[in-house]
Amino acid sequence: MRINAEFSQRIVARAEEMEWSASPMAGVERKMLDRIGGEVARATSLVRYAPESRFSAHRHGGGEEFLVLDGVFSDERGDYPAGTYVRNPIGSAHAPHSDRGCIIFVKLHQFDPGDAVQLVVDTRQTAFQSGDAPGLSILPLHAFGAERVALQRWAPGTRCGEQCHWGGEEILVLEGVIRDEFGAYPAGTWIRNPHLFRHAPFSDSGCLVYVKTGHLIGLD
Repeated sequence: MRINAEFSQRIVARAEEMEWSASPMAGVERKMLDRIGGEVARATSLVRYAPESRFSAHRHGGGEEFLVLDGVFSDERGDYPAGTYVRNPIGSAHAPHSDRGCIIFVKLHQFDPGDAVQLVVDTRQTAFQSGDAPGLSILPLHAFGAERVALQRWAPGTRCGEQCHWGGEEILVLEGVIRDEFGAYPAGTWIRNPHLFRHAPFSDSGCLVYVKTGHLIGLD
């Protein structure tokens, strides 16, 4: 299976326009944002767990990164409420479930082999730092090699000028609306900008976004 697998292209996907599709496990559905492979795949997805649903125990052959968007996601190591960012490195394993139901944004099989950090961050209890533009604040989540992962909060009226993204950029809009010269992207929009893509983002109304950069080299 190949979905949005041409990494030299810009992709804009709006979750509200996509249908949930069944996974192999009852009560677990997903919206596939990009994917290369079958059930074991390099994949970026939104995954929805119904209350009292679970996924069978599995090992992460290429690592797992996820952000809990709604509800509470759980495994044998604990409970992860909305706003929790988790990295499970290559070779880690768990049996996830959700008692109350949840939605997560998850990336699979995308770790550098040298990146062995196991990480849990409660982003709702962690302070943001001042960014490099007025009105921009940043919560760094992870860095390894050229890869950087962060949450960014844009106050109303924030503008960052033209940016050139070495290694590409992914954005998931969590709250509000972010814009650039190509359009407006409300909450629920996923954007993948290729290596050396240029744009000038801004937000008139303010927004909160997940941003990952530097990780899309050599994929085409």
